[in-house]
Amino acid sequence: MEASPASPPTSPFARARSAGRAEKHWPRLEGASEAVRRLEENIARVATFDCSVLITGETGCGKEEVARAIHAAGPRNDKPFVAINCGGLVADLAESQLFGHEKGAFTGAFGSSRGAFRAAEGGIIFLDEIGELPIDLQPKLLRVLQRWEVTPVGSTEAHAIDVQVVAATNRDLESDVASGSFREDLLYRLNTIHLTVPPLRARKEDIPRFVEHFSAHFAREYGRQQWVPDDRMLDRFARHSWPGNVRQLAQTIQRVYVFEDRIDAVLAEVFDASAAPTARAVGAAADADLAPPMEMGATEALVSAIVQADEHAASEQRVPVFNLDELRRLAVRQALEFTQGHRGQAATLLGVSLNTMTRLVAESCPEVQSKSGRRRVPPPPQPR
Repeated sequence: MEASPASPPTSPFARARSAGRAEKHWPRLEGASEAVRRLEENIARVATFDCSVLITGETGCGKEEVARAIHAAGPRNDKPFVAINCGGLVADLAESQLFGHEKGAFTGAFGSSRGAFRAAEGGIIFLDEIGELPIDLQPKLLRVLQRWEVTPVGSTEAHAIDVQVVAATNRDLESDVASGSFREDLLYRLNTIHLTVPPLRARKEDIPRFVEHFSAHFAREYGRQQWVPDDRMLDRFARHSWPGNVRQLAQTIQRVYVFEDRIDAVLAEVFDASAAPTARAVGAAADADLAPPMEMGATEALVSAIVQADEHAASEQRVPVFNLDELRRLAVRQALEFTQGHRGQAATLLGVSLNTMTRLVAESCPEVQSKSGRRRVPPPPQPR
């Protein structure tokens, strides 16, 4: 029996476009891949239930777009959507930013503030980078999720709230719970429903669609003729790993328009940067005498070093140790040594994001982490 074409299933992303959101928020998760289709089905189901949602996925894969799709597809779509970056909260003002404050509650509080939770009344509050929430603020957020009320700083009166909480992170919160940097009970409260956004490399068939979409977007943005890559170039886009996911792809297309007189060089810098950086290559490069010409750009020099290291180590395939934790520590240390402590270049060598590199340094090289911070000045001796 053939399905009737009269009422095709409506994607939450299509609903967002019909509500006039297409120009403001790119539909980064649209696609024909099976992974995106399953995600859309889960979003449509979750949107009809008023429960906390935790969205996980790599940097740049579109976690906020999922949150906005939940908002657009659910009964709260005519109410506010308030997005808060927990990693950008000011330490001394974080509680006020979230829960509000009364006039005179602290120095500089010349008026009262409702805070993000009360500003989102009736709608959705999106807590991005929830893993970065200060540890001393986590029990206060937990209490809000338990009682659904907030108490502004400087007040003793609690205010009932009606919001749906959607949180997102690219961190492994279970590992953070084990290390003591994230509360287990708060994780359970947030993780009622768990949605995972697939990385771009897991849905390569959608990449040509994204290329066309962002190319059309920036053509309109900059008043240029739309750039249309040939099949060979589209194949390179599809084969690239895109560690920065959709955000990186969008920025790449944007650079194509900014540097339209040297598109090949722009794309070569992106594609060649993924020239198989491995721990083996890093280890060999640290021992090899590699001095690329000064006139080469930083990226070209780094890629050249990796390629030479691969050639140098081609005959040696054995690893120095078999313990995976020790191998990770060794790779991180050698990457930092080879790049003279430059974490961004070390992250490129290891094929990880800068956020992941920072976590690896903290876990594998705590002495490096401590050296990178400010020097602690001991307090002056107190008089007896």
